Amino acid sequence: MDDNHLGDFLRARRAGLQPEEVGMASYGTRRVAGLRREEVAVLAGVNADYYTRLEQGRERRPSPQVLDALSRALHLDADARAHLHRLAAVPPGDQPSEHAAERVSPALRQLMDGYPNTPAFVMSRAMDLLAANALTDALYAPFRPADNLARMTFLDPASRHFYTDWNRAAQATVANLRQAAGFEPDNPRLRELVRTLTEHSADFTRLWNSHTVRGKTQNAKHLLHPGVGPLTLTYQAFDVRDAPGQQLVIYHAEPGSPSAQALHLLGSLHATRRQAEPRPHR
Repeated sequence: MDDNHLGDFLRARRAGLQPEEVGMASYGTRRVAGLRREEVAVLAGVNADYYTRLEQGRERRPSPQVLDALSRALHLDADARAHLHRLAAVPPGDQPSEHAAERVSPALRQLMDGYPNTPAFVMSRAMDLLAANALTDALYAPFRPADNLARMTFLDPASRHFYTDWNRAAQATVANLRQAAGFEPDNPRLRELVRTLTEHSADFTRLWNSHTVRGKTQNAKHLLHPGVGPLTLTYQAFDVRDAPGQQLVIYHAEPGSPSAQALHLLGSLHATRRQAEPRPHR
């Protein structure tokens, strides 16, 4: 059985590109569809014989830099580029930029606003709150500001009352940050956050030095909101496919439960408060 999946992929993508699509002149009689091997090699800046060996399966250990060059030469999108790296068993040579990871798409914002009866928000690996719906704003109103879940947990006095089991919430927060550091150890935002928390919170420093790693679980959150009282919420966290590092988090209460009634009341109070706020002059 032919297992030259890397070569098959390169050959197929080469066949799907015409010279004019990559700014090259077409010359001579073409016996195959698409680009010639030599043309791909020129576009990628690699040796033609080396590229031929890649397609034929005689070379199976290209570097991340070579794979990135081939991705550009073959006009691969993000999904195809990631697939190319997986076929070569080589992790991508770069990471999404910090600024790209901070942008939340308009479609995702609309999706969150479509959950008026449950808190929904998008956060980064560093636990920055990048976007939130109205009920999330109401839920996190005790925090000033509600900007980063880790900072809120360790540096905002409101957290000790808001999380009924603060120790458990603190441990989960640090374990999440440790996992994030494994994905992006050089993320400047994450490094800055850890430095700030270490300087100002002995509790964070102790937990950080334990090196516990854990992603988001499905454990219930027990909260005490000053406006509506106790809340027991479960949640689901979804990776945002077109923005690596972002997660969409949706909280929900058991239908018909006191927590569901409290969430409904919280939403009503928040909406009433916003309507009462003075509108800015235009």
